Amino acid sequence: MKPLDCFHCGEPVLTDTQFTTCINDQQQAMCCPGCQAVSKAIIDAGLSKYYQFRTEPGNKQNAIVPEELNAFCAFDLVEVQEDFVHKVSDTSTVSLSIDGITCAACAWLIEHKLKHVNGIIKIQVNSTTERALITWLPEQIKLSDILNKISAIGYQAAPYQVDEQELLSKKNSRQFLLKLGLAGFATMQVMMFALALYAGYFTDLELEFRDYFRWVSLIFAAPVVFYSALPFYFSAIRSIFSGRLNMDVSVSIAILGAYIASCIATINGNGEVYFESVSMFTFFLLLGRYFEQNARQKASVSSSNLHKLVPLTAHLITQIGSKDIPAKGLKVGDIILVKPGETVAADGVIIDGRSSLNEAMLTGEQMPVSKSLSCEVYAGTINIEQPIRVEVTAVGQDQLVAEIIRLQESASNNKPRVALYVDSISNYFTWTILVVAALTYLVWKIYWPEDAFWVTLSVLVATCPCALALATPTAVTCATGIFTRIGVIARTPGVFEKLTQVRHVVFDKTGTLTCGDLNIESTELIKATDETQVLAIAACLEASSLHPIAKAFESYRDPNFSVNQSLNHIGQGLSGEVNGHQYRIGSAAFVGASDIRNSKAQSIYLADESQILAKFILVDAIRCDAAATVKILKESGCRVSIASGDTSDHVEEVASKVGIKDVNKGLSPQGKLQLVRQYQTQSHVAMFGDGINDAPVLAGANLSIAMGSGAAVTKSSADLILLGDKLSRYTDAVNVAKLTEKIIKQNLFWALGYNLFIIPLAVTGHVLPYVAALGMSASSLIVVGNSLRLLKVRL
Repeated sequence: MKPLDCFHCGEPVLTDTQFTTCINDQQQAMCCPGCQAVSKAIIDAGLSKYYQFRTEPGNKQNAIVPEELNAFCAFDLVEVQEDFVHKVSDTSTVSLSIDGITCAACAWLIEHKLKHVNGIIKIQVNSTTERALITWLPEQIKLSDILNKISAIGYQAAPYQVDEQELLSKKNSRQFLLKLGLAGFATMQVMMFALALYAGYFTDLELEFRDYFRWVSLIFAAPVVFYSALPFYFSAIRSIFSGRLNMDVSVSIAILGAYIASCIATINGNGEVYFESVSMFTFFLLLGRYFEQNARQKASVSSSNLHKLVPLTAHLITQIGSKDIPAKGLKVGDIILVKPGETVAADGVIIDGRSSLNEAMLTGEQMPVSKSLSCEVYAGTINIEQPIRVEVTAVGQDQLVAEIIRLQESASNNKPRVALYVDSISNYFTWTILVVAALTYLVWKIYWPEDAFWVTLSVLVATCPCALALATPTAVTCATGIFTRIGVIARTPGVFEKLTQVRHVVFDKTGTLTCGDLNIESTELIKATDETQVLAIAACLEASSLHPIAKAFESYRDPNFSVNQSLNHIGQGLSGEVNGHQYRIGSAAFVGASDIRNSKAQSIYLADESQILAKFILVDAIRCDAAATVKILKESGCRVSIASGDTSDHVEEVASKVGIKDVNKGLSPQGKLQLVRQYQTQSHVAMFGDGINDAPVLAGANLSIAMGSGAAVTKSSADLILLGDKLSRYTDAVNVAKLTEKIIKQNLFWALGYNLFIIPLAVTGHVLPYVAALGMSASSLIVVGNSLRLLKVRL
């Protein structure tokens, strides 16, 4: 029997009729107490029409979120409000970003819920931007109360703050709109006089009236040519000074050439004028650019707003208790309290408490991740269950979210090889257009001189390679936004191409196929007699290592043991002098225990200068989606292998469980690199790794993938970083790359096809100048719209 859907959010109801709300005299099933509470709040406020007119279901409400979630008191602090509240006389105004708005009914609901609240003077909700502008009287109602009332009907609101880039973008947008509006107004005026002139050809318009209309048209067209069209000139000049011609060169020549020729005809009193054509195609060009800019901003916004997820305030723990301070005032070493439902304000380490955190903003994975003492937490992630105390380890640009934003920016600027190729040919393409236009003018001037100018004008405008230039950047920007959403960071140029070319995937074992969360299952004493002592010595040696194995020994550290001359033998183990005695810990071969019988469990050995002291059996869970990922890779035609430094039979056991037959174990970093190079003679190879010892092989593979939890040096060598724990994000990334490649090819096919189609028509005089401008703008919009389809991909 199919379960009921929640009347509020549309999710399946798995609790039968445990939660219901009476809406329009009918008991409607709810999936959780959260949706029940929100729907009751809406009905109690007399806003049942929301359910009548909404076109999309509401957001699912988190039933486990306690009341503390709605504590917005920190936003009432004067020093915090300075950043986003505008005060005029006794009123305050704030712009709020509101999560959960799905349709116009949501905006209606919020406005009607709040506009009758005492103290709120005005509220405007924009369902498109998902923002609300609220003016209120601070003496009668606090901002935290307003946020609480919005939260009570199922929406999460927070003060909206624009960053410098957005401010610049808004300023440029306003200037562009002014240019566009002026061009539109002038075009209408010029067209009126143009119609009079055209009519005059049939009614013998007197010369003085014709000249009057031409002079007025010249005046109205002047601001279009000398102000509205400025972006084209600046772009053309920059390209000329850089030694490369871009598409705006031909457009600028067309606009200025037509205007100057028309001015000469007006002054001399003979010849044709093209003021209406100049104004009209400048207007259409600007209109096309405006829509194009909006579409590109939409494509990039999903990959540039991560920093907005970091809260504005934090609960700082002091000697006298807790106090709320602006998050930007935190310093490294501060202790902050993160309550359930709140967002972590800075990167840090848990020093008290245990909870689970939603790290979806980093990894794209909605399932909470359990965190306990000494676990790292990151700014922007959400604490779900219990209060935790966090010692701040990084603030500002040193935080992980800032690093991800920098990587995103770098990835967005990376161009596939085809984009670089298009860039190189666009220069020649523009030269070709100019030559074609010159030849067109000469031929028409000889045979049909009266039409030579406007035909040349049409050639210059119609063949402008705008769509060609937009074909790849828009698609790459959209794909980068999807990567961010699913927790994949592309670090190096050409990743999108490499992902589609890989035919052989090689996995490291520990920390890649397995979770890398190693624990000591048991300790076998061989020559030693004191288990506590060998564990302390091992922990002392491992203290300087970043390998996942080292974490297994952290809890056995003893301050009575200290290490000197510690050496990391990459891919083998560690050696050092502990309390005056030399020890080695690592693989059986490294410590000289090769004669000991191997086991299926992962194990390492501890030895002193003369004998093997102990064997540590380690356990590490296999990643939950490892087998499914391997299966998908095989089904897609990829060969899959393991290259591990582990010598135990545990490698075969893991390989068997995930379905990999090609197993290579006991490899040194150089051995892994040689193996990959051997595979590369047959196909492109992708290498997964997470440890320092994987850095050389990652650098040598065609495509290198590092797990987000891996060592920094590994991530710095990788082309791709998977921020979450899911290997399946790699296959998702491959699918996105394939779709991106397909979109880019479609865009290029359309752009080149359009130009090849329009050139003969324009050269033979079958395209009027304003029609050419319309065609060129439409061509660019089609390319941008096609790229935006990528944003609708759901993974």
